[in-house]
Amino acid sequence: MLNHPVLVLNQNYEPIHVCQIRRAILLCYQGKAEMLEDGLGMLHTVQLSVPMPSVIRLQHQVKRPRPRHKLTRWEIFHRDDFTCQYCGKKVQPLTIDHVVPRFQNGRHSWENLVTACVPCNRHKAGRTPEQANMKLLKKLGPPDSRPMVVFTHRYQERMPVWRKYLPEKS
Repeated sequence: MLNHPVLVLNQNYEPIHVCQIRRAILLCYQGKAEMLEDGLGMLHTVQLSVPMPSVIRLQHQVKRPRPRHKLTRWEIFHRDDFTCQYCGKKVQPLTIDHVVPRFQNGRHSWENLVTACVPCNRHKAGRTPEQANMKLLKKLGPPDSRPMVVFTHRYQERMPVWRKYLPEKS
């Protein structure tokens, strides 16, 4: 239970981090944070009982660099909303497709990778979309890296008590 995630909000209520309960209790005990939600029960020690936080807010504003997404299969699926970028269907299984094939000097980058269903990937084969007479549904690029967007995608369904601190999914 001490490994349960806790949402850490900056002083202005912007989500900036997810830590474990142990760290959150320590921040509250030291006066560096205040507990906003305690929906996880109590932590009992020999001398006292402490409520386990689910959401904490820091007492001072912390300036941090914006998080960046790593180029992984999972992040590409999330960026493309688990949708084939050629036909628009939400089917399983999805594959990762290089828009410009690697043997044609296509790079392994956000701008050249998309999700594709198996039939579309087979139809396109080792060609560019123009050569295969196919069109992409949207312009490619790295996903939005605002912290609120990152937290929304990863935790919106898993942590219902956090919903009022996270933006609505778009």
